[in-house]
Amino acid sequence: MKSFEWANAASVDDAVKLLAVADAKSDPDEMPRPMGGGQDLLTTMKSYITRPPRVVNLKTINGTGKIESDGKGGLTIDALVTLSALASHADVQKSFPGLVEAAHSIATPQIRNLGTVGGNLNQRPRCWYFRLESVQCLRKGGNICYALDGENKYHAILGGGGPCVIVHPSDLSPMLMALNATVVIAGKQGRRELPLDSFFVLPRDDFRRENVLTAGEIVTEIRVPATAAKSTYLKFKERSSLDFAMSSVAIAVEFNPDKTVKQTRVVLGGVAPIPWRAAKAEAFLIGRKLDDGTMTQAATLALDGAEPLSQNGYKIPLTQTLVRRALAKVNA
Repeated sequence: MKSFEWANAASVDDAVKLLAVADAKSDPDEMPRPMGGGQDLLTTMKSYITRPPRVVNLKTINGTGKIESDGKGGLTIDALVTLSALASHADVQKSFPGLVEAAHSIATPQIRNLGTVGGNLNQRPRCWYFRLESVQCLRKGGNICYALDGENKYHAILGGGGPCVIVHPSDLSPMLMALNATVVIAGKQGRRELPLDSFFVLPRDDFRRENVLTAGEIVTEIRVPATAAKSTYLKFKERSSLDFAMSSVAIAVEFNPDKTVKQTRVVLGGVAPIPWRAAKAEAFLIGRKLDDGTMTQAATLALDGAEPLSQNGYKIPLTQTLVRRALAKVNA
């Protein structure tokens, strides 16, 4: 691990100032970094993937770590809320069961007690080429994505086929996106709010970044609007504990009185560089009842355009099965 300066932030504005850098052209992996739980940041620092000159501790900011009602059935979730606190919160359990399932699926109780909501959204890729200290892949400033022709069992089948085929590791992001959540970002220019759909960055747009955050910016809140939709999150992982998704599906469906679909969001995880909206499946489901034929066709459409690599074609039938099961679950 490279030596670094430690700074305790007294407020959000103080954190932004501590994270600001004069040279906007600096290597993104050598920028100052914020730390909440530190579960992912410290592992990347130990492998010299991330080499921040300064680490800014956000947990010293007063008044953070809260989940608050907006008075309309929605919630404002502070970015420093722990994963365990999110999963056990009464209002989340009552109105957003899919979010509870997503939070509970992450890692182990010990990690959920430390890891934060904001940290889960901002995780770095789990690709083994990216994580190996000795490999200078495209995402670390090299000139090649080794997974394209290498070991790619866990890599992307959606998202344009390159130039980098990482998958986004977050479990909360697909579910929050299905719930139409927004993120509040603080930076030198003040605060801005944007849909979670617009937060993540595809490699074809910028292969050195996973999201839209610029130097000095941090996620401060996630806002989940009230919804009449039924939600669920299903995740397939290779090990029964402490594992990332090989594929996952987040679904939120609002029904008409006649049990036809009024509106829906279907978001896939573990199969693309960003949480992947299955727009064709969503459009197909509107106005239909969730019978076996409809669910099967929606599952097929959810993987439309998939381009499997040499070792991950299994992700297509696996994810289709998860889509069908998730639809059946919310229809029960």
